[in-house]
Amino acid sequence: MLDTQSQTCLTSFRTCAREGKFLITAEVAPPKGGNPAHMLAMAATLKGRVHAVNITDGSRAVLRMSSLVASIILLQHGIEPICQVACRDRNRIGLQADLMGAHALGVRNILALTGDPVKAGDHPDAKGVFDLEAVRLLQLIRKMNQGVDCNDKPLTDGATDLFVGAAVDPQCASWSGLQSRFERKIEAGAQFFQSQLITDFERLEKFMDTIAAGYKKPILAGIFLLKSAKNAQFINRCVPGVNIPQHIIDRLAKTKDPLEEGMKIAAEQVQIAKQLCQGVHMMAVKREDLIAPILDLAGVAPVNQMVTI
Repeated sequence: MLDTQSQTCLTSFRTCAREGKFLITAEVAPPKGGNPAHMLAMAATLKGRVHAVNITDGSRAVLRMSSLVASIILLQHGIEPICQVACRDRNRIGLQADLMGAHALGVRNILALTGDPVKAGDHPDAKGVFDLEAVRLLQLIRKMNQGVDCNDKPLTDGATDLFVGAAVDPQCASWSGLQSRFERKIEAGAQFFQSQLITDFERLEKFMDTIAAGYKKPILAGIFLLKSAKNAQFINRCVPGVNIPQHIIDRLAKTKDPLEEGMKIAAEQVQIAKQLCQGVHMMAVKREDLIAPILDLAGVAPVNQMVTI
């Protein structure tokens, strides 16, 4: 049984999204091993500062604890999770089984993803499944919420009630491709979107004005903590579709304290995003404890003090 504290946090992210509040989420990786202590310590620093904590599902095809299990652990500690579900490692039977289990144990927020290619990770000889991709996973979840499985057979023991979101990349090179896939995800049932790392805020503004504006779905801009010029250069080399501008790399290179400067840059980006969309998705790999200070620098109030926009 979930305790009372866990029960009360089941759907606060969904409620705030529908009320039009400025949403803040943050990403935390599950442990590599059986001890969740570090994950819990990092997630605990986010209590009261974010509406929900994303738990990644084998991000970059690197082995980690099950995102569903890690999400349940967070929920047991009074932290509302967004459970990322990737299609790479499970067929439609396994995906549906996990989604029913998520519902039964109180995990209500799902981010539907295709998943990174196996060759990118630490088990390159593993076999990718990819029975579905993100749009078809969204369609599957919509069916389950309506009380049927992917074959339109009744879920005889009850429908799910999952609040499902999807990823979006406003910096995609193909504008028509971006629009098409975004609209397909909306049609398939996506209720919110979290973006990839944003560095081109003019591009984000164009996306918001010309594509997203007509759909009234929350868009959360991805804000990434850059720890140094070397870190920024590594991301430019190794993360497809990301181009951190040279002026930011130079700013990090010239400062005496690159980490502090990276926090200032992230805070400035939060302030810009707040003028453009309904939320931010914070990413600070291995330094999730710095997310609350970044939000302080950006002048973002704790979530329980926010007002509807």
